[in-house]
Amino acid sequence: MAPRQGTVFRLAWPLKTILQRFAFLALISLSVALLFLGKANIGVIESLRTTTTDILSPVLTTIAQPVDAFHKAVARVHKLTSLIDENERLREENARLLKWQAVGRSLAQENENYRQLLNALSDPLVLPITARVVGDSGGPFVRTLLLNAGSRDGVRVGQAVVAPLGLVGRIAEVGERSARVLLLTDLNSRIPVVLERSRYKGILVGDNSTSPRLEFLPTNATVVPGDRVVTSGDGGMLPAGRPVGIVSSVDERRIRVQTFADWNRLEYVSVLRYDLPGMSNPDENPGDLGESRLDAK
Repeated sequence: MAPRQGTVFRLAWPLKTILQRFAFLALISLSVALLFLGKANIGVIESLRTTTTDILSPVLTTIAQPVDAFHKAVARVHKLTSLIDENERLREENARLLKWQAVGRSLAQENENYRQLLNALSDPLVLPITARVVGDSGGPFVRTLLLNAGSRDGVRVGQAVVAPLGLVGRIAEVGERSARVLLLTDLNSRIPVVLERSRYKGILVGDNSTSPRLEFLPTNATVVPGDRVVTSGDGGMLPAGRPVGIVSSVDERRIRVQTFADWNRLEYVSVLRYDLPGMSNPDENPGDLGESRLDAK
């Protein structure tokens, strides 16, 4: 058995040597021949290439299917991992929201109990009128908006105008089908406000800049950047507690407030029909809901 294996090895060795010596030359010769063939007849090469592509295309497609399936499986695993993390985050957030919901309900009930004990009067009913901003005059000396709602819709001078994020201004002029809003940033705007945390009252004064000034605070008032500013309700024209903005800067000369309203993206606003008892006649103002209107219903 051993002499036969040695004979096969001695016969295969010269063949392997010949292949190693002439394989490189054979490949070079084949390349040169294909090059000359391509120069001589490009159509043949193109046809050969197309045929080769047609033959290999199903093979490549078959090979690519497991690769695609693997990539899809990896993507699904990553997606499932992210969903697990997001689900955990949402669970924690939901738990926090439920906690604050319970706290809010408890405070609301406590507030209602205190109101009943003090026999406090509730605020008048506030009914919004949704209007579209159809024009603005953002010149250097005036900051106003034009709305497509007027007196026939219940809009009247002095009513508050709010956006989804906060107070925008007050109604300055009213027509039958339109109204003009004086923005918080206008030079003529004066809004009674209160610091939500410390309860110090002041006046928000517009100066045609994007950040109106907070003035007429008590001399001992402590104001820090980040304090929320809301309407105080003084004067009876604006409802109390409407968000206005936050204190953006405090220095020795002035206090600036960054308003919540985005002046560049105002499309729809709400006009608040808000009236203290006895301040307006429901027959003259179709938007007011007095006792006669409620009784009629």
